[in-house]
Amino acid sequence: MICIGFVYLYPMLYMFSTSFMNRDDLLDTSVKWLPSTLFFANYTDAAKSMDFWSTFFKGIIIAGLPTLCNVMICMFIGYGFARYDFKGKKIMMGILIFSYILPSQVTMIPTYVLYNNMGILGTLWTFLLPAIFGNGLNAPIFILIFYQFFRQVPKVLMEAASIDGAGHFKSFFRIAIPSAFPAIITVVLFSFVWYWNESYLTELYVRGLTTKSNWTNLVIELKNFESTFETKASVGAMATNLNESVKMAATALSILPLLITYLVLQRHFVESIDRAGITGE
Repeated sequence: MICIGFVYLYPMLYMFSTSFMNRDDLLDTSVKWLPSTLFFANYTDAAKSMDFWSTFFKGIIIAGLPTLCNVMICMFIGYGFARYDFKGKKIMMGILIFSYILPSQVTMIPTYVLYNNMGILGTLWTFLLPAIFGNGLNAPIFILIFYQFFRQVPKVLMEAASIDGAGHFKSFFRIAIPSAFPAIITVVLFSFVWYWNESYLTELYVRGLTTKSNWTNLVIELKNFESTFETKASVGAMATNLNESVKMAATALSILPLLITYLVLQRHFVESIDRAGITGE
């Protein structure tokens, strides 16, 4: 476990260590892990180049709103598959699984043309509309998570609620949703992380290739960091020159929100995976 953990931790340790080095430490071969001084100017310049706070809040909106839609809609669909028997259920489950296996590259161009004809390119609706209709980013796996969880909820609870006069929707909102807290935490974290890290589709649909809207996130800004930094450095907005330490500082800033989120929700996340029966994720 220590060896496996080191494989995952080594890049992060290297990133944070290098991000605090100044130019002299980078050129000094005797400096490996511990910088001679903590050089915070790297983070200051990286934040200025990425317009950190504005980009951060835009990224929260881009990832957060579709995540909320994903959770609610996938919960409805998963509950329907788990609790009701209807004609064509197995066929629909097969289509659901096939839609997850189908690579997104296959539908990327037709989807782009569709959004262009609808006039929603360069807006959040390119992410919101699919999520509202249960076809958000990796939505099939979220439906299967809720499906697996709701199958484990005792049927006697639903039968007792039905005897007490609760209808289908009341049973769902009063019994199913409160008991699905572990699955909800799992879906929220996975969905948010995938939307947060999705740079290509965000740049293609939300930011737009031709419209170039103001919507962006930290991952996209990190992708364009070098050119943006050099542009601002040419007008004297930066205190340091572009080097590996500044690049590592920008990388650290882009993943820091996810690290903090995971550290805060770590206990709930582990419990949710244990109760939802998720493996291999």
